[in-house]
Amino acid sequence: METKKFTGVVVPMVTPLNPDLTIDTQAVGRIMKSFSDNFIDPLVLGTTGESSSIGIEASLEMVKATVGTKGPDQLVYAGLVGNQVEELIVRGNQYLSIGADAVVATLPSYYTLTPEQMHTYYIRLADSLQGPLLIYNIKATTQMSIPLEIVERLSIHPNIFGLKDSERDSERMNACIECYRKRNDFSYFCGWGAQSAGSLTLGADGIVPSTGNIVPEWYRKLYHAARNGDFETAIRLQTLTDEIAVLYQKDRTLGQSLAALKTMMHSVGLCGTTMMPPLTELSESETEVLLKQFPK
Repeated sequence: METKKFTGVVVPMVTPLNPDLTIDTQAVGRIMKSFSDNFIDPLVLGTTGESSSIGIEASLEMVKATVGTKGPDQLVYAGLVGNQVEELIVRGNQYLSIGADAVVATLPSYYTLTPEQMHTYYIRLADSLQGPLLIYNIKATTQMSIPLEIVERLSIHPNIFGLKDSERDSERMNACIECYRKRNDFSYFCGWGAQSAGSLTLGADGIVPSTGNIVPEWYRKLYHAARNGDFETAIRLQTLTDEIAVLYQKDRTLGQSLAALKTMMHSVGLCGTTMMPPLTELSESETEVLLKQFPK
């Protein structure tokens, strides 16, 4: 079987910001080096990258900075989030022209879409983008789940190369892995961090863990352990990464957890803590409690 085009650990990268809300390009370089050192690819402008709040100009700057600092073997995945389809097509092609290797698109989320409308949307993107497209299913933000029958129909499009699925549904995950693990033209990435080791053990092509922003080396080791059949090591590393994830996610909204993640990254010199409005930074008291718990 031919090697799949898209596999491995893809970390949904935070968007480092200066206090004036411009892209902190130096921080981008530091994060990219930490990824490159661990054979990790970035997904920029995804959910962890505050994508719904970043404007066009800043988005382009973020992609440029990421592409400009990538290692020789790194791929750059660029997220497409929004409700104006024609604008998304323009922006996606801009990302690709800058040097992104693939675009990863969520559903527009203002209106509830029928399955056929979901299919039509992704076909429109796939026909219009001048580079690879991956489907991004994330019910937590879009409030919609892309039916697996729609994914299957989309998977035969020559410009659609995979699915990044963040829905927390074991039956769905297992069905996707069984359906696509032997397909050399379509990849399945598990975006459910707690199932990183489990999904790889079953045959997932890759994982997309936000906690990889802070402990990329653990995910490199987890991925290779699972791939090499060392399931004991993979499960041990899953437990360790879960403990880190709990620190910034437990009892927080998604937006608050992103602020906590940046706070942890700031404590090890990777980036600042500035958030793009409407999201906000942690309070001083929250920061103090979090950093006391974080084993740097």
